[in-house]
Amino acid sequence: MHKRKVLKFSLLAGILCSSMTTLALADEASAAKVQKLIDAADAARKQAAEVGGEWRDTGKMIKKAKGLLEKGDFVAAAKLANKAAKQGHLGYEQAMSQKELKLPSYLHYE
Repeated sequence: MHKRKVLKFSLLAGILCSSMTTLALADEASAAKVQKLIDAADAARKQAAEVGGEWRDTGKMIKKAKGLLEKGDFVAAAKLANKAAKQGHLGYEQAMSQKELKLPSYLHYE
């Protein structure tokens, strides 16, 4: 009877340890994926900035996403990084579409 309890306890402990290891590895994988999203968002922001199309809040979003990543909130960090990347792409597209914008003659900028 005692051997049976020890065997059950050992089996349960082994299952718990393996699941804890799996969770830790999943967190690391999630952190790596979110870091890639943040890097992609920063690259999109830089591309938009090169053509004068960086939007005001994009950099702030990336900074906040990095903070959320450090705190371990991977879902919120990923959402914010995706939003920042979209703003970077849209800022670039906007700047390129307005590159050769013809202003009306009554508007004079110097």
